[in-house]
Amino acid sequence: MENQSVNEGKTFAIISHFWLIGLIIAFILNNSKKNSFASFYIRQMIGINLLIIIGNFLVYNMIGSIAGWTFGIIILILWFVSIIGAIKGEEKAVPVVGEHFQDWFKNI
Repeated sequence: MENQSVNEGKTFAIISHFWLIGLIIAFILNNSKKNSFASFYIRQMIGINLLIIIGNFLVYNMIGSIAGWTFGIIILILWFVSIIGAIKGEEKAVPVVGEHFQDWFKNI
């Protein structure tokens, strides 16, 4: 990926990591001028936010608090891997599920 594209999309990629509101802001701002680097991280964060929702409602409430906390720690690690990649300017998919997020949300 060319350096200019990374530099232009880096801000939106980082913004997308700040909760659901940051994801919505980055998505709207990236819609006017599509940037492939920002889109990559927006897709990652859509997937991670869906995992958070699943963790909160299904795992924590249905299975139990220990499983919910464990799932939450795993999601936090995925979030750290993602934001560090965005800050460094690398398209680094999160382990295990990152490639699936790119495939599932490829229209974004």
